[in-house]
Amino acid sequence: MSNGPVLDVDHVSVAFAGREVLDDVSFQVQASEFTGLIGSNGVGKTTLLRSVLGLQRIDRGEIRVNGAPLSRHARVLGYVPQKVSLDPDVPVRARDFVALGLDAHRFGFSRRTKDERQLVEQMLMDVDAERFADTRVGSLSGGEQQRILIAHALISQPSLLLLDEPLANLDPKSVEEVVSLLHRVAKDHGVAVLLSAHEMNSLLPVMDRIVYLTNGRAASGTTDEVVRSDVLSTLYGHHVDVLKLHGRVFVVAQPSESDVEIPEHSTLTIE
Repeated sequence: MSNGPVLDVDHVSVAFAGREVLDDVSFQVQASEFTGLIGSNGVGKTTLLRSVLGLQRIDRGEIRVNGAPLSRHARVLGYVPQKVSLDPDVPVRARDFVALGLDAHRFGFSRRTKDERQLVEQMLMDVDAERFADTRVGSLSGGEQQRILIAHALISQPSLLLLDEPLANLDPKSVEEVVSLLHRVAKDHGVAVLLSAHEMNSLLPVMDRIVYLTNGRAASGTTDEVVRSDVLSTLYGHHVDVLKLHGRVFVVAQPSESDVEIPEHSTLTIE
């Protein structure tokens, strides 16, 4: 394994139908680091994650994982997608769903070994899911399902965990619990976390770095380095103000006609 960054996104551009969805995006994620990928709908967050997974062809630039060019079959990547439909009637227990993460890189199903069963139990403990391990996964609450999805993604012991909007549609208590869980997992397991979200405030207590994405362009660094008026004004292409109030951050901007919607809750738009 490389001693460099776990993820290195190097001047990556992606275009759809002549529109630049990602425009010369560069950033790095280090081992055990919690990075927030922040931006509203349509700014390219999912495209960027799909590019890292090898599911989206990039037009320019390079993506390296542990110092090597990306392979879509790389075991070093764990992924929690944005939308997962889990039917309550499907007779799959939470523990069985977690165990399916062991089968991602081999054909068919096989009888679990003792070591694999112990690994499943340990992963359920790591995400605090023992109490509902035998419940049908489709019957779980949103926060409980997120714990199981995270365990499913982590059981193959990846170096990098990608999460696409895992906090969407969760109540505030569940958001706080999932964020705390991910932060603990990153530190305990040495896993780099890249989590996309509409707003940054729920991540402020745990984020080591932020990738702020808008109009296909990105600024990255620590929160103090990126969430500043001068940096974000350059990124948006017009003046914005950054306000801090009661531990929350607000980006106040006068949008132009070409701007995408600015992130709700973390951002105030003045018409």
